[in-house]
Amino acid sequence: MFQIDHLGIAVKSLAAAKAIYEKLGLSVSPEETVEHEQVRLVMVPVGESRLELLEATSEDSTIAKFIAKHGEGLHHLCLRVPDLSAAVERLKKDGVRLVSAEIKVGAGGHRYVFVHPSSTGGVLLELVQG
Repeated sequence: MFQIDHLGIAVKSLAAAKAIYEKLGLSVSPEETVEHEQVRLVMVPVGESRLELLEATSEDSTIAKFIAKHGEGLHHLCLRVPDLSAAVERLKKDGVRLVSAEIKVGAGGHRYVFVHPSSTGGVLLELVQG
C-alpha cells in the first residue's frame, strides 16, 4: 500500500526551523547528515507521516540551490512504496524521467529514488521502500 512517508522542507537553519515544531510539543529526531546529498536533516513525526527539515551543508548542494532560487519551503513529497525496485523498473519501462536511475541509501538507511518534476506535474517526488 502506498502512503505519504514525509514532506521535505528546505530550510536555511535547522535550529530555527525545528524550534516551531518543538514549541508545538512535537518530538524532533536527532540531526543526521547525508554526505552524498550534502544535507543535514531532522524528522518531525506528525500522525502517520513526517516532516523532513533539510539544511544544506554546502553552497552547491541541491537544497542550497533550491533555497537560492525559490526560498525556504516545500521541496518534495515522499511516498512509501511496497517494492521500490519494482516501482523503479515499472517507471523506467513507461518512460518516466527519474532524477537518478539508481536507488540510493539516505537518512535512516532508507532506500530511495527521486522522480523528476517534469514527469509529476511539477512536484519533485521521492519514493522510498516501505
